[in-house]
Amino acid sequence: MPQMFKTWRTKSAKDVSLVTLITFISGVFLWLVYGIYLQSLPIILANAITLIFNLIILWLKIKYR
Repeated sequence: MPQMFKTWRTKSAKDVSLVTLITFISGVFLWLVYGIYLQSLPIILANAITLIFNLIILWLKIKYR
């Protein structure tokens, strides 16, 4: 969340690596799928929230290029 707020506040995403962010989002998405497969609510919730925040950061990165 701090990175998301900083990017939003400064309107600059130069501190965020696009490749690293996409790699991280992919990993979190796979964990979310795994949590759904296991029907494990803690894994699903943690990764769904993380995925949402990181998708917002990705959107900000693209928007403030």
